[in-house]
Amino acid sequence: MTNISYHISNLLEKMTSTDKDFRFMATNDLMMELQKDSIKLDEDSEKKVVKMLLKLLEDKNGEVQNLAVKCLGPLVSKVKEYQVETIVDTLCTNMLSDKEQLRDISSIGLKTVISELPPPSTGSTMTANVCKKITAQLTGAVGKQEDVSVQLEALDILSDILSRLGGTLYSFHSSILNCLLPQLTSPRLAVRKRAIIALGYLVLTCNGNIFAELMEHLLAELKRNNSTSTTRTYIQCVAGISRQAGHRIGDYLEKMIPLIVQYCNVEDDELREYCFQAFESFVRRCPKEIGPHLPSVTGLCLKAVSPPPVRNCIVFQPSAPVSAFSFAFSSLESDDEYSDDDDISWKVRRSAAKCLEAMISTRHDLLQDFYKTLSPALISRFKEREENVKADIFSAYISLLKQTLPIQSWLHTSDDVGKEDIPLTMLQNQVPNIIRALHKQLKEKSVKSRQGCFTLLTELANVLPGCLADHIPSLVPGIVFSLTDKSSSSNMKIDTLSFLHVVLCNHPREVFHPHIKALLPPVVTCIGDPFYKITSEALLVTQQLVKVIRPLDVPCPFDVKPYVRDLFSATLKRLKAADIDQEVKERAISCMGQIVCHLGDHLSSDLQPTLKIFLERLKNEITRLTTVKALTLIANSSLKIDLRPILGEGFPILASFLRKNQRALKLSTLTALDILIKNYSDSLKPAMVECVLMELPDLISENDMHVSQVAITFLTTLAKVYPSSLSKISGTVLSELFQLVYSPLMQGGALNAIVDFFQALVVTKTVNMSYAELMKQLTSPIYSSSPSGASISMHKQAYHSVAKCVAALSSVCPKEAPGVIGQFIQDVKNPRSSAAVKVLAFLSLAEIGRTTSLSAQKELKGVILDAFASPSEEVKSAASYALGNISVGNLKEFLPFMLKEIGGQPKRQYLLLHSLKEVISSSSADSLKPYVEDIWALLFKHCECAEEGTRNVVAECLGKLAVVNPSQLLPRLKKQLSSGSPYARSTVVTAIKFTISDQPQPIDPLLKGCIGDFLKTLQDPDLNVRRVALAMFNSAAHNKPSLIRDQLSTVLPHLYNETKIRRELIREVEMGPFKHTVDDGLDVRKAAFECMYTLLESCLDRLDIYEYLNHVEDGLKDHYDIRMLTFIMLARLSTLCPNAVLQRLERLIEPLRATCSTKVKAGSVKQEFEKQDELKRSAMRAVAALLTIPDVDKSPVMAEFSSQIRANPEMASLFESIQKDSGSL
Repeated sequence: MTNISYHISNLLEKMTSTDKDFRFMATNDLMMELQKDSIKLDEDSEKKVVKMLLKLLEDKNGEVQNLAVKCLGPLVSKVKEYQVETIVDTLCTNMLSDKEQLRDISSIGLKTVISELPPPSTGSTMTANVCKKITAQLTGAVGKQEDVSVQLEALDILSDILSRLGGTLYSFHSSILNCLLPQLTSPRLAVRKRAIIALGYLVLTCNGNIFAELMEHLLAELKRNNSTSTTRTYIQCVAGISRQAGHRIGDYLEKMIPLIVQYCNVEDDELREYCFQAFESFVRRCPKEIGPHLPSVTGLCLKAVSPPPVRNCIVFQPSAPVSAFSFAFSSLESDDEYSDDDDISWKVRRSAAKCLEAMISTRHDLLQDFYKTLSPALISRFKEREENVKADIFSAYISLLKQTLPIQSWLHTSDDVGKEDIPLTMLQNQVPNIIRALHKQLKEKSVKSRQGCFTLLTELANVLPGCLADHIPSLVPGIVFSLTDKSSSSNMKIDTLSFLHVVLCNHPREVFHPHIKALLPPVVTCIGDPFYKITSEALLVTQQLVKVIRPLDVPCPFDVKPYVRDLFSATLKRLKAADIDQEVKERAISCMGQIVCHLGDHLSSDLQPTLKIFLERLKNEITRLTTVKALTLIANSSLKIDLRPILGEGFPILASFLRKNQRALKLSTLTALDILIKNYSDSLKPAMVECVLMELPDLISENDMHVSQVAITFLTTLAKVYPSSLSKISGTVLSELFQLVYSPLMQGGALNAIVDFFQALVVTKTVNMSYAELMKQLTSPIYSSSPSGASISMHKQAYHSVAKCVAALSSVCPKEAPGVIGQFIQDVKNPRSSAAVKVLAFLSLAEIGRTTSLSAQKELKGVILDAFASPSEEVKSAASYALGNISVGNLKEFLPFMLKEIGGQPKRQYLLLHSLKEVISSSSADSLKPYVEDIWALLFKHCECAEEGTRNVVAECLGKLAVVNPSQLLPRLKKQLSSGSPYARSTVVTAIKFTISDQPQPIDPLLKGCIGDFLKTLQDPDLNVRRVALAMFNSAAHNKPSLIRDQLSTVLPHLYNETKIRRELIREVEMGPFKHTVDDGLDVRKAAFECMYTLLESCLDRLDIYEYLNHVEDGLKDHYDIRMLTFIMLARLSTLCPNAVLQRLERLIEPLRATCSTKVKAGSVKQEFEKQDELKRSAMRAVAALLTIPDVDKSPVMAEFSSQIRANPEMASLFESIQKDSGSL
């Protein structure tokens, strides 16, 4: 400590030197010392350092002054609070000095101190005290000072404090407001502007009363309208407040908007510009409140975005005769607006265009109206002369196109496609007008205009693929001009190439053929451009051009010969270059791959040297993946490119890639090897194949199912092409494959790949891989399990996988199949067979019977019915599954038998109905039609069954059967809604749930027409019917929202009604000495909240988000299960509708705070502690999501809650762990 004090004293002494260099160096050394974390100053040193630095602020040398100011930042955290207050007092006093230089340096010093003050969340009282001291002096300086420059600096610093630490100044908010409001009428516009900025920061943290006082003042002044100048300022202020705290201003819009609308009609361009800026802010920050006013605001914007009336007139002079042609031309020219240096009307047009863009981007629900009104108006203004305005008009139209981009087409299937009011159709009809407005501008001198045109056209081509097919002749000259014009910037060329690429990808090839002669030379020139981004984009375009001029999938009359040499030479130059950008290297390889694939037969002597370059690139770690993909393309070409010269060296390299850790490289290599084996089998030597085979066993593992699947597909190809080669690795590969078959993860594509491989092995009759041998190895783990065991040791999925393999092997060995089927039947009949053996036997019979008729097995029916009485649930379930699938293979034989049993065997009914469900699910519609009536009648007899499990199976059967013949069966289901039995109604509604799938079906149009009737059951008096109605509604909202979107206006009130807690459904149950509360309405409420969550993902644009939030708020105070769900909903809402959440923040924070603060009673069981812990974690996730909302940190409620979290060690550690979890995702 003594050493530091001594060192500091020396520095301070040097600072008093008359030599400015000494002072500068000493101050610099002091700054270095202060920046060290380890330095600690004693009280005397603190006082001396502070005093000296403040003295140096008045130094004659500017550089010393600057260093002294920089020292203040680190000094703040090293000295005690009263020293910081001394610094602040001195700086504030200096701010009022007559010396301009001292004022400036002191204001910089204050800003430096403010920026270094510790945030209030750290618990430091210094920040609050210092800020209050600064604020008291600043407000005085702003109010009393006549010197404008002092006012400006004071306002600037006040804005800084309010933006960073506004919450700590709540006791000063009123005086700050009183100090700022008079500045809005200052004669200096700069003062007004800074006052507006300060007010914007104030409204983020002030309380409701002060905000109301400010808004009432602004409203009164706007009504008074003393002068146009002050009115402009007040409107700017309203816009500024809206931008900063739009969630608070919503309540005042009803009074505010009529006043601003009135000022839009005043002949003052600057005033009108500010009006439209205010409207834009309202539209973005208060979408709900401005909704009723949108039509009038839209009308004002459309009027403003058009040019003012032409002010000039044509003066005829006798000495200058005018021809009819030039007169007509001058008339056309005068269509555009008049422009001169003093005219600022373009600013009005620009602000109106921005306001329109805000409407378009926030109101997806009005898209059809926008296409009727806004789209034609914007298209007509593409000819705008002022570049800045034109850029914003383009931007508004691009927003319109982005809003039109279809969202997950299968989710939003609609029968209305083709009608005039669908946005895509309306856009299609307006495409000719768009092209007419743009194509001439593509050859304008202005680069900015051309870029805007190409950006808009690119978006148009993405939204409506193929829409420019008829207009390519109009667009090609513009494309060529932008690629060849010397004045075109790099970005201009990149945008043009990007547009060309999009158009080539999603338009018919033949429309480009007449223009290849014009398009190709500039693109080839761009490949040679020195700027790598242009080269890269040009290579991408070239890849697509090659596919266009020589498609391999269809005959094409286009003559490619004249273009091959140019394309090849330009790409080869880039392919050979080693000292170029990585992106260009990769695209040159991909481009040459396309050229060889599509034009290889025209390359003659150039082909082999090019393939050698590919071989070199294959050896390079950076380019190998791209090269593997290019070689795959070439090997798969229908031109049969001769790859023999590189296969000998290339095959071992490819084999080595299978050992690499890079997953994408493994997958691409396996695909390449598969195609090479298929197409070049006669060119491969056994040694080449063997080097690949040795790598394969390690790739087959349940750790990566996709790599396993591709490896097995490759083995299947080998088994077909080189069956003898597998004998060397058959043992290791098969053991890995059997492990995969027994894996619980095995399903889908990987299982199909194994099935294909086993079939290929048996068909090729490779040694030791006969049908019998494979069957033995497949089933041995099941047959070797304990004979008397009733339970099943392996995972359920493994039995299904083995059964599928058994059925596949039997299908390719029809001679062996009857013996195996007989063996399975004997295994089931044998009382000593284990449950595992019986399950496998039934599942195998099911898989075989689905495709092959087993009617020859006379005892099969009896065996299955006997199994229904088995003590093992797994055996009963497998027998039920078997009966259903065997019936699919021969409906005529087995289905009548099954229906008879269902009618006559009440005890076996549940299992038999499951069998029937398998029949309906797996049979084709045509094969089922003769039996539909019998099945339907039988099912309806059981739809009132008291057992819910049976009713659910009946409902699934009814739903899937309705899909077979919807026009006839759907009305019958609808008719059953009027049934007196609640069981019957619940069965019918559940049946509808099973008619809805995520894929388009013939039933969809009929279902859409009548789903409203089924949704009326949300008002059913029976609680259970309402619950299943909600489950059906949820299924529709998730899988096919188009069914229910039009019903939401009537359904949502009933849905929200089900989220309320109903006291009449809560009862107390006595359990010995304890009383336990049971809520019979909980399941229905939970189902309602699940529906709400689903609607958030699929129908957000149809929801009134504020009404929605009311019910989320109620859910945050409900039962554990519902709170868990609403916390997730709140986190999702924070991302989807941040502004709406911000407006309701005060009401949403309280339930979160209550959850996080709850403590479990000391004597509670372990589960109660775990439950509460999970609830707190979920609430904290919601808090973390809320903190991602822009400007949320400016909310006093949120700031207070954040401080509470940090102050509580338990909550703080929980919050940190949540943040780490979200950061690692």
